[in-house]
Amino acid sequence: MIPEDNRFESDPAEALPEDPGLPAGWQADSVDGDAPAEVERLTELLRAHERAARGWASGSEEDVLVEVHGLETRENVVVRDDTGTIRAWGSVHDRAEGRMLYVHIVDRTLADDVATRCSDVLFAWAEAQARQVGAERGLEVQQIDTGAFADDERQHAWLERAGFTCVRTWWQMSRSVEPEEVELVAYPEAWSRDGVEFRLVRREAGGLPDEADLRAVHEVLEGAFTDHFNSAEETFQEFIHRLREDPGHRWDHWWLALVDGEPAGALVGTVSESSQGPDGSYVSYLGVLDTARGRGVAKGLLHTIIADAAARGRDRVGLEVDADSPTGADGLYTAMGWGTKYVTESWHREVPVS
Repeated sequence: MIPEDNRFESDPAEALPEDPGLPAGWQADSVDGDAPAEVERLTELLRAHERAARGWASGSEEDVLVEVHGLETRENVVVRDDTGTIRAWGSVHDRAEGRMLYVHIVDRTLADDVATRCSDVLFAWAEAQARQVGAERGLEVQQIDTGAFADDERQHAWLERAGFTCVRTWWQMSRSVEPEEVELVAYPEAWSRDGVEFRLVRREAGGLPDEADLRAVHEVLEGAFTDHFNSAEETFQEFIHRLREDPGHRWDHWWLALVDGEPAGALVGTVSESSQGPDGSYVSYLGVLDTARGRGVAKGLLHTIIADAAARGRDRVGLEVDADSPTGADGLYTAMGWGTKYVTESWHREVPVS
């Protein structure tokens, strides 16, 4: 359930030792998400981090606002230097029971020793937050789940120093979309093939999505990923709340696939906005129940979002795939024209709560 107040410790001073080990005059502080200058600075740090670790930047102010405005499920800390400039940023997300997501960004212009001291403070703060949220949830162990670009050696060294282990590799894939692919399916809103019905999540008279359809999407995805890496049960309320926070969220990008009239597959898409050309579409979630595999459900859902993207004038569809997917999904994506654009990793640490 979504709590009325977040489960974290909001005061950095309470989550860190009296002397956190920063240079003289530097301090760990909270973030003012309503201050444009602070959001701009965090965006600058995020984009510099991406450029150094991956080669190009894609982060936006909208991405930052998700972290600093998600007050029910998120908490943030920054490290300010002796002039008040933000030099490091940490964000935690109470994602699901037993799983806490963590963002860790340190100014790329800092000297190595100072950068490492900032990094140590962020990790100490994240560990304290893991114990806090784990205690609030009544857990014995709380997982911290953070990501890194595959070629980011500085981040890898810090993660190992903080007791994290690299547990998974992810291929970030993209596929170009041609205008004529609008004809891949008859109508992206609703079509059928070989006994499988594909349709958008229905809308009520007021324009809001039909709750029964949303619950069907949630149930399909929960069932489809039960045996996948790091699967964590997420309530319907947590699921909807989290996906609505995505800057690219659109209700008209949610599809269901029905076999014999029953929900058997689901695809949740989003918009990848671009300031320098056409927008793209993104497959946030694609799941098919075991009982429906082999019926062309996944391929049909992918054809649907490609055709929808073509109809909207978009030039690409992106997605993420587990490099060790038990379903061999990467083979389907490659056969349908997706290629790997870059690689990321998941790093975990299990924190005892008591």
